[in-house]
Amino acid sequence: MELREVIRKRRMVRAYDADREVPQEVLDRVLQHAVRAPSAGFSQGWDFLVLESAQARDRFWAATTDPGAEPDRWLRGVSTAPVLVLCCSDPHTYLARYAEGDKGWTDRDPARWPVPYWDVDNGMAAMLILLTAVDEGLGALYFGVPPEQQDAVKDAFAIPQDRRVVGVVALGYPAPGPSTEAKGSARTRRRRPVREVAHRDRFGVPWRSGD
Repeated sequence: MELREVIRKRRMVRAYDADREVPQEVLDRVLQHAVRAPSAGFSQGWDFLVLESAQARDRFWAATTDPGAEPDRWLRGVSTAPVLVLCCSDPHTYLARYAEGDKGWTDRDPARWPVPYWDVDNGMAAMLILLTAVDEGLGALYFGVPPEQQDAVKDAFAIPQDRRVVGVVALGYPAPGPSTEAKGSARTRRRRPVREVAHRDRFGVPWRSGD
């Protein structure tokens, strides 16, 4: 599939065909592409925890939901995904890399970083997972783990405390039925056009195609 078609087709899929497993070779390609993401100093401070078994997925949902609450529409749909990929960042890998001789930040002070690039780079890897999913005919959804649920998720899967679960990608074949219509926030919010978000030479000067 051409890249422009992959980008055009990318959508957040919130319901999956629970009867179709994702082939191992497809998951292998998804992960091979994820580690091709750029990272500051080639630090590669990321880990991807892939939950395939029903037992592992159940532990995740138990750690991130209220057991006494009735599942809402979002949870009923997303919990049918046969694969969950937890995207974890490792700040210490970046601090150690930039303490090396060619960088020289030997104090390993996180304040030197204008933004947490360990999380930024993790997001780039997640985007490659989302795009690969489209290319493989899968549906995918990226969602976050709230701060108050981070420890429960780490405990459930023995994730080191110095890692942060930046986000989770649900993967699977989309549930049968109409899928072309916008879902979620895309149903009520318009996509901002390029002329509103791109500026030429100076902030506030709108980009005009063909100028």
